[in-house]
Amino acid sequence: MVWFDESRLDDEVALGSADLRLRTLAESGARVRREVGAASDAIAEAVARSSDTRPRAVIAAGPDSRLLRAVLEPFCPVPFVAWPSPALPGWAGSLDLVVVLAPGGSDTGTASAVAEAARRGCQLVVACPPGSMVAEHAAGRWTTILPTRTDDQLATAVAMLSFLHQVQVGPVADSEAVANALDQVAIACSPGRDISINPAKMLAISLADANPLVWGGSVLGARAARRVAESIRRTSGRTALAGDAEHLLPVIEAARPRNVFADPFADGAGDRRPVLVVLDDGTEDPVAHDQRRRLDEAARAGDVRVETVTADVDGEVARYASLLLHGTYAAEYLRLGLVDD
Repeated sequence: MVWFDESRLDDEVALGSADLRLRTLAESGARVRREVGAASDAIAEAVARSSDTRPRAVIAAGPDSRLLRAVLEPFCPVPFVAWPSPALPGWAGSLDLVVVLAPGGSDTGTASAVAEAARRGCQLVVACPPGSMVAEHAAGRWTTILPTRTDDQLATAVAMLSFLHQVQVGPVADSEAVANALDQVAIACSPGRDISINPAKMLAISLADANPLVWGGSVLGARAARRVAESIRRTSGRTALAGDAEHLLPVIEAARPRNVFADPFADGAGDRRPVLVVLDDGTEDPVAHDQRRRLDEAARAGDVRVETVTADVDGEVARYASLLLHGTYAAEYLRLGLVDD
């Protein structure tokens, strides 16, 4: 039987077994600085190449295009398309800007997309490791490679967003603000901080006997919710659902009344009740506020616990990064606390 031992979250020996994973999370801010710094000259080159005219459209190609879509769609002054398939839209040509995130540099579908963009004469900006398969396929007269040193998708995206802001097709994405936000989470959620003052450890304890329902109100908040749910599933092997209010409300409303005398270990994993995890990035969207109200009301009516993660930093991308890292820390502490009896 698998059960949760919260004492492991403050146990030095147990924490040592997770040192590599936790250290990787703690270095998130440093990776953002490293990637943006390494790409600064290439970004300047790409900006100079784009200074003559605004592109007819921006195409974010490759499987990592969805994060760029979440940031750019509300802002981009020209048509924007996220195109995760191995090809490009049939209309893409020399008047269009194609941007690609390929931190691994070895995806064959992405390599096919950048080769097609170069063949069609699109202005092409690719964030990938120099010398990688994607970089080789991207070679062309109108291609700029933003060199990457890590496989961190967020850090790579921040470097690309810095370029897109400078060519006036994307919002402000202050890399230092994003890195500082990640550093703040890493300090607050550090393994050396006691459970009583560590928000990620407290969230992990709240998730230990529950089925998490993760919700974020804004476009980026919703994406962070999906990523956090993925992390929880990966680290615990348990169900974790992320979605809009209409997807989560039926689950909350169907929750059985809480039995205060129930033994969660004796009753088995099938009786875990939902817990609503709200990723609050401070969005002022009235639709999001209405969804939040409906979720809160349903949770109160069904006696479903609500856990709120907030991001009190400036900048949409920084808030997204903060929420994502906080949830990822909680998922790792959940993994650490789960033991097989």
